[in-house]
Amino acid sequence: MEVVTGTTEYFKGIGQIKFEGPGSDNPLAFRWYDENRVVAGKPLKEWLRFACSYWHSFNGNGSDPFGGPTHLFAWDQKADVLDRAKDKMDAAFEFITKMSLPFYCFHDVDLVDYGNDVAENERRLDAITGYALEKQQASGVKLLWGTANLFSHRRYMNGAATNPDFRVVTHAGAQVKAALDATIKLGGENYVFWGGREGYMSLLNTNMKKEQEHLARFLHLSRDYARKQGFKGVFFIEPKPCEPTKHQYDYDAATVIGFLRQYDLLNDFKLNIEVNHATLAGHTFQHELQVAADTGLLGSIDANRGDYQNGWDTDQFPNNLNELTETMLIILEAGGFGGGGINFDAKIRRNSTDPADLFHAHIGGMDSFARALITADAILQKSDYLELRKARYASFEAGAGKDFAAGKLNLEALRDLALEGEPETISGRQEYYENIINRFI
Repeated sequence: MEVVTGTTEYFKGIGQIKFEGPGSDNPLAFRWYDENRVVAGKPLKEWLRFACSYWHSFNGNGSDPFGGPTHLFAWDQKADVLDRAKDKMDAAFEFITKMSLPFYCFHDVDLVDYGNDVAENERRLDAITGYALEKQQASGVKLLWGTANLFSHRRYMNGAATNPDFRVVTHAGAQVKAALDATIKLGGENYVFWGGREGYMSLLNTNMKKEQEHLARFLHLSRDYARKQGFKGVFFIEPKPCEPTKHQYDYDAATVIGFLRQYDLLNDFKLNIEVNHATLAGHTFQHELQVAADTGLLGSIDANRGDYQNGWDTDQFPNNLNELTETMLIILEAGGFGGGGINFDAKIRRNSTDPADLFHAHIGGMDSFARALITADAILQKSDYLELRKARYASFEAGAGKDFAAGKLNLEALRDLALEGEPETISGRQEYYENIINRFI
């Protein structure tokens, strides 16, 4: 990939990040992510499909509830909205191409600041996406997915598509229409819906049935519009249980799948699973992936991690090899993503203030996923992992167990078979399975 810069180089002294192998001491090099290395029949770049999150990497200023910005960007200085947005895009594509990231993702308001004038917002988005199209064509970088921010503006304090005020729903519709137009214009492969405030704070003032019906209607309208405009990609819903609302309607993977099934949206929608959202829901990331994969709805993932001592969405870069290896076992067995990839929905820490920190964060995340994928493939190819798991269910492969699985037994038959005596105790061998992971890392 050719590095693309604007008139200003924002990350001076840092060249294109290259693969140098596990023995390298260069902190600005990949040790595991060799994009052309073939694993399970496909190169790493096709399995992993890495994407940069525009919002965290170029908008995240380090502020938190207890303090203001600590990341002061050189591309965020000009007074004119579009000039400032173009500087930010210059910095973004410089970084993305220096990292050799094949994709990026954005919310509409990440690309350019929005005001309260719908027509002016559409004009701004059209102008900046024209500039983005030039950058994509010059670099070969693609848009993995776009989305609309329907949670930051105060009008959305009670939700967007689920808002009790129809006038707010109209603004949500206008914003999604523009975001869909932008995604289609840029050749986006997918489109994401994250219901940041699609939920409730109190049931006392909430008609839950009506709000969920309105959300379904909104998704149908959005899908129909996009298809009419020629969009052939996949729509994703990103589950999250809470924060900012007390209880969100897209609580977890199982909840979303039930919603899609109830409202006849399964044919067009898959899931975009985020690590930190899974843990907020009381699940492991692996659990959420498996739920999605088992229904054929594993579309994409947002890669990050939480802090075990904090109860909120800290969006740190992933680095836990054990957890990532378990993750990649599921993705390998599922055959990969259903249209999406791995978006680093992660931000550098508030006190990480050097320009190089953004590179170190992405290098670490990409290397961790690559190493985990290589490790998971070795486990599947060289260990007894699959055989052990299959053997655990061997009683359903013959005789009465096979008849049960095929639906040939009734409850009375199960009772009669139980008269044969108490079953043997069979170990789950969990520690052995855990040791397999450690042995191959």
